[in-house]
Amino acid sequence: MSHQQQHRHRRRRGTTIWAVTITSAAGFMTALDNLVVTTALPSIRDDLGGGLEDLEWTVSAYTLTFAVLLLFGASLGDRFGRRRLFGIGLGVFTAASAAAALAPGMNELIAARAVQGVGAAIVTPLTLTLLSAAVPAQRRGVALGVWGAASGVAVATGPLIGGTLTEHISWQWIFWVNVPIGLALIPLAWFRLEESYGPHPRLDLPGTVLASTGLFGIVYALIRGNADGWTSARVMGSLCAGAVLLVAFVAYELRAKHPMLPMRLFRHRSFSAINAASVLMFLGMFGSIFLLTQYLQLVGGYSPMEAGVRMLPWTAMPMIAGPLAGALSDRVGGGPVVATGMALNAVGLGLWALAVEPHMTYSHLLPALIVCGIGMGMVFAPTANLVLSTVRPEEQGMASGANNAIREVGGAIGVAALAAVFSAQGSYESASLFVDGLTPALWVGASAVAIAAALAFTIPGHRKAGGRASESQTSTDSPATTPAAV
Repeated sequence: MSHQQQHRHRRRRGTTIWAVTITSAAGFMTALDNLVVTTALPSIRDDLGGGLEDLEWTVSAYTLTFAVLLLFGASLGDRFGRRRLFGIGLGVFTAASAAAALAPGMNELIAARAVQGVGAAIVTPLTLTLLSAAVPAQRRGVALGVWGAASGVAVATGPLIGGTLTEHISWQWIFWVNVPIGLALIPLAWFRLEESYGPHPRLDLPGTVLASTGLFGIVYALIRGNADGWTSARVMGSLCAGAVLLVAFVAYELRAKHPMLPMRLFRHRSFSAINAASVLMFLGMFGSIFLLTQYLQLVGGYSPMEAGVRMLPWTAMPMIAGPLAGALSDRVGGGPVVATGMALNAVGLGLWALAVEPHMTYSHLLPALIVCGIGMGMVFAPTANLVLSTVRPEEQGMASGANNAIREVGGAIGVAALAAVFSAQGSYESASLFVDGLTPALWVGASAVAIAAALAFTIPGHRKAGGRASESQTSTDSPATTPAAV
């Protein structure tokens, strides 16, 4: 190898390392804020007041805006430059985090959380696009394994980090911690990442409005169902309007010249299956985590930090399983790995449902914690790789945005749906009543994840042939003429 070739090799390697580091850190930060508030909710309620619905909105305001604007965030990156919008999104997220920390009341906190979601909706889809562009195809599985592990650990450690900061400093620091990270990532992204653009410069504003308002209507109905009555005009009207708007979104996207979510992508069997599985997986997992972190405090009697520490068996497993799952998916295909991970998550939630009781014994919870941790670590990276492998390179921004949006939609619906099941069967008035509501909610979550696993098992695997994956060729109506990468 000549000196010039060695120099180019070192430069490519340095670019890859920086891309993995920057995108993984940004993905960690935005994923962390999905559930970092859960262990801080009692302290927030004591400080700012508000009822159960306000606490639900403290979580859902972020996940909802995150979900409904993810596709638009990917489109903005395609139109104005992915690196540029990545930096802008980091700036919005960082400023909103500071506003949340300074919020004087619940309304201001909820508003700041919604703006945080806007920033995260711009950043998150671009992390995958920027990473995919910077990493050679033959190493992408491992790189996505690192990225997936970072996101998985962020979701799992959210309760631990939130509880530790809340107990030892104050709940405001669960938001302040984002500020120095965001300020550091903005210049790094500008100088270390390369600019790129998407193929379609036009923005799909009608599609964005239809998808956003439709999803908001459904989540709003789920959150208000128990309070207003499931047959009330407000709830039924919101639910029906949301469903109609989502149907209108699909109809519009089928006819739009430059849709933000081309419906042809769903003709690929793997793309449709992995997205359907993702929404059910996150519905079950996010809704369960929302309730389980409260169970450890309100029933187990643990402090916020103690509750987070006792989630460590769940926390540690994605750090090990994530990179290994990414590498394994390069060898056997992402479908079997994802399906196995989802099946383990369903088993883990079932173990939770069997173990929870008014007089908690932590040792009885350990099997559920470990199984859920391994399962979650096996899902993130192979899912991302499956999504990218089913589309053309120029469609990766749209595809990654769609998958992330679908996951966040599942999370938002999961928190609202499982909280509704909990409220219908139990309450916060005593440990026994809490368990009465928690147990059926966990079984609903486990059932959703089990269905997700069944869908994932329908995704075809692939064989290595001449260094190329054949998974994207398993469907004759695949949108991709060549695989983006596996």
